[in-house]
Amino acid sequence: MRIDHVAIAVNNVDQALKNYEKLIRVDKVHIESVANEKVKVAILELQDTRIELMEPTAQDSPINKFLNQNGEGLHHIAITADNIEEDILKACSNGLRMLGDVRKGSYDRKITFFHPKSMNGVLIEMCEAISH
Repeated sequence: MRIDHVAIAVNNVDQALKNYEKLIRVDKVHIESVANEKVKVAILELQDTRIELMEPTAQDSPINKFLNQNGEGLHHIAITADNIEEDILKACSNGLRMLGDVRKGSYDRKITFFHPKSMNGVLIEMCEAISH
């Protein structure tokens, strides 16, 4: 397993992307809308990881709720699963609490989240590896 990406909730993906490009060299940017999560994402490809900027696309988006409560900032850390089904089963059998079901995320890969109360105050996403 490895860190897949760090996700940051933002009010405006385009403006946030400009800010990040002032600070770091971004090798590649992938922008997409993830309809079932109600977000527009800009995924900044770095040398060995990614930063995901997330902007809500609907009032009932979980990211909109997060922004209203917390403002812009760190939303979650994503871990690439070795085998997502087995890794989720192991985590749940060890008492970790999932948030929602397994669903499609960016790059059309399977994802799920683990509640911050199970993970020392940090929302953790588990995701499939990107198939190339």
